[in-house]
Amino acid sequence: MSTSFVHRNLPRLLLQARESVMAHTRPSLREHGLSDQQWRVLRVLGEHGTVETGRVAREAYILGPSLTGVLTRMERDGLIRRERDPEDQRRTAVQATAKGMKLVEALSHTIEAHYAAMEKALGKQKLAQLYALLDELIELEQPE
Repeated sequence: MSTSFVHRNLPRLLLQARESVMAHTRPSLREHGLSDQQWRVLRVLGEHGTVETGRVAREAYILGPSLTGVLTRMERDGLIRRERDPEDQRRTAVQATAKGMKLVEALSHTIEAHYAAMEKALGKQKLAQLYALLDELIELEQPE
């Protein structure tokens, strides 16, 4: 029995592309004892400073219940600190510690070197086009 699919499986291709890129990053993360999720949290904090947990969840693509466990382990390991919002005790802000920021700095060099290699292989224009197409796709698929 065959199906009537005309287009390639875009979600699978996007996952495959993600895994291909992460295959270069994961060894560096593991050297520093970080999971993919912990790195995504540190990357968000490295880019934005102190961030409310809801925003961390959205930008790091980690569901709330999973984020709680990730943050608990990161806090235990001295990578982040959490503080309740004094004006709204239901809200929690997260900030990378000096140790966490040191990891962000160290890993950023490795990751940027990989991006530079991709840029060299693909060309600056193609990489910019890829970013633009991904941004367009994300915007196109946003719920109204």
